[in-house]
Amino acid sequence: MRFNTLILLSLTCVCLALAHTTYDDCCLKYVKKLGRSTQRHAVAYRLQVPDGGCNIPAVIFTMKRGREFCANPKEKWVTDLRKKIDRRPRGHKKPMKHDQPYRG
Repeated sequence: MRFNTLILLSLTCVCLALAHTTYDDCCLKYVKKLGRSTQRHAVAYRLQVPDGGCNIPAVIFTMKRGREFCANPKEKWVTDLRKKIDRRPRGHKKPMKHDQPYRG
């Protein structure tokens, strides 16, 4: 009886561990739209394919400060934003207003 209980407990722990790690890094829903000012802060993107625990295709945009947004890859604004990010030179940063010299 103890052996059966031990096996059942072990299998339960393994199943819980697998279920927990499956959805850690997956998009489960999309944002409808990102405003133009928010889109300007997008610095990178990656694609999510529906396999394993991730059950929807998505484009995951990463913002300057590390925040991420999931978007539907079929939306036109998503395709346009991906193209804009791809056209940017690597390592190129626009000067911020506070980085510009003061001209008083």
